[in-house]
Amino acid sequence: MLDGQLYGEPLSTGGRVFVSTENDTVYALSAASGTVEWSSHLGSPVPAGSLPCGNISPTVGVTGTPVIDVARSEIFVVADTLADGVPAHRLIGLDTRSGRIELSQDVDPAGADPAALLQRTGLTLDGSRVVFGFGGNYGDCGSYHGWVLAVPESGGTPATFAVDSGPGETRGAIWMGGAAPVVDGAGNIWVEAGNGSVTSPGHAYDDSDSVLELSPSLTLLHFFAPSSWASDNAQDLDLASAPALLADGQVVASGKSRSAYLLNASDLGGIGGQEALLQGVCSQDVDGGVAVQGSIVYLPCASGPVAIKTTAAPAGLRLLWRASAGGGPPIVAAGTIWSIGQDGTLYGLNPSTGAVEARADIGPPANHFPTPSIGDGLLLAAGTERVVAFSAPASVSTPTTAGTAAPTATSARAARAAPAAHETNAGGLALGVIAVISLLVLMALGLGLLYRRARRQAQPGR
Repeated sequence: MLDGQLYGEPLSTGGRVFVSTENDTVYALSAASGTVEWSSHLGSPVPAGSLPCGNISPTVGVTGTPVIDVARSEIFVVADTLADGVPAHRLIGLDTRSGRIELSQDVDPAGADPAALLQRTGLTLDGSRVVFGFGGNYGDCGSYHGWVLAVPESGGTPATFAVDSGPGETRGAIWMGGAAPVVDGAGNIWVEAGNGSVTSPGHAYDDSDSVLELSPSLTLLHFFAPSSWASDNAQDLDLASAPALLADGQVVASGKSRSAYLLNASDLGGIGGQEALLQGVCSQDVDGGVAVQGSIVYLPCASGPVAIKTTAAPAGLRLLWRASAGGGPPIVAAGTIWSIGQDGTLYGLNPSTGAVEARADIGPPANHFPTPSIGDGLLLAAGTERVVAFSAPASVSTPTTAGTAAPTATSARAARAAPAAHETNAGGLALGVIAVISLLVLMALGLGLLYRRARRQAQPGR
């Protein structure tokens, strides 16, 4: 039985699927059956009512997607726990084979109020460091700064970078709709920062509403911010996706202003320094991870993924299509765009037109930015408190996404093939083949339901 809501993506390696809950529990499930192979409860989660604001309920535990270092056989998570009655964020490393805790370290930045911080981004690896961001709770209550941390895998003093860190400044969340920081081939770290407290263009710029490139030691190398950054801050129209790094040296950024910016990766241009601007790409916010296929970027528009094409000479952006289904951060796999909608449906979209080619009911998601994952023969999707797995052809390759993880890292993209379709309950007993009729379109694409690992009585999605 999974004991809490799932906000992060499922991860998989070595024949196991890993998920973490808002009840501060990490599970390793059999990729072949969905049965629990081990679980580790990391501590007491923080009751939602004890926080100054937020929209995760009833407890806040592990929110950001973990990361796995395959070479170390270790999965890393950040858990929000109660320590002596007050919240504390801990980076915890667990052995992927047994669930044994190998690392447990407090990662709240010095001077920060842990109750005002939410660790929302996914985690990633940069060499031998675990990299992640902090922002605020939903509602931007309390006093906090956006943070990027890089913590040695074996523990030790983290490198840090703070947004909106000047006298009297606050906010500038590193949250990115749950996406992980992006690591490029040089080991530099790319993030987007949210709205800051500065709302007057006459005030010194505060690193908010931005694309930031940081060195491995988290020194700011250069940045981009829209010329409207101050008014964006005032209206909560900040950048809120993962930066899309293209092979030709271009970068695409987007967010709540519903505009897309084309940038030069070698010189982000500072304030108003974009190479091209495409306004009105979406009718709702653009939040979360993006997918890249060649010169095409698929953006996580809340009303349905959007495809835009980049050009280098002249530098430009062109809208290709807007989908009317899905809306969660997309991935590209098996020649299809996959996105989870708030209606609890996993959609497969035609990459050329955005038309729906496949759909399957997975149940309501717990959060606004649910992201599927795929690899080694499994397509995985998380509902509120369950994981649904579908078989995929052996020819399916790792999806292309905006980020580049370290070679030893497994993001939510790898899993092992599994046998016939079935559902398991809390005791691991087969309940029989389910949802076959609704999955006929998926089956036509070579995808079949394998299992659902669920809590008996899932709560409604939020």
